[in-house]
Amino acid sequence: MAFKNIQPIIRESGATIVWKPFLVGGVFNAVNHDVYRWRENPDDRKYRHSFTWLQEWAKLYGISMNFPCEHHPVKSVLAMRFCCALQDHQEQLLSFATRAFEAYFTDQKNLDEPEVMVAIADACGLNGSELLEKTRDQVIKDCLRLNTEDAIARGAFGSPTIFVDKDRLYFGGDQLPIIRQALMEG
Repeated sequence: MAFKNIQPIIRESGATIVWKPFLVGGVFNAVNHDVYRWRENPDDRKYRHSFTWLQEWAKLYGISMNFPCEHHPVKSVLAMRFCCALQDHQEQLLSFATRAFEAYFTDQKNLDEPEVMVAIADACGLNGSELLEKTRDQVIKDCLRLNTEDAIARGAFGSPTIFVDKDRLYFGGDQLPIIRQALMEG
């Protein structure tokens, strides 16, 4: 939801955004182990209600969501490598990420399956097979590792993590109003 809802804020404020894919699991492993303990206890009151709230937020924002799905939590390495292969082409990355989010959160596709990722890229007018090959390059693997390490070093503890002016960290879609405020103040 933050991915979709930040886009009008960016347009309204005239800010520039740089999308940098990282592995949220890598961040969890480094600095936020509580996430795993929370998932191990599906009877936790907050955990039980969280998906209901997520559906309600999606409805409020007019976002189609059919989640959670059998693939949750998805192994996002392949998807993030596709994104890293597009990182230097931000418009293509935005288009691809939009379709990938829809595939996972609405269509319940498994983003860990190469054929799913190729189809998403092809639907964006990209060469999915070529991108899949790039995901195997060490340069792309290193890009994802470095992006993840950078997010951790800058204070990230989950996703979505949003930085304003490179060092002001915000976390979660609920912080979009204060992100908008920060951007509008310049």
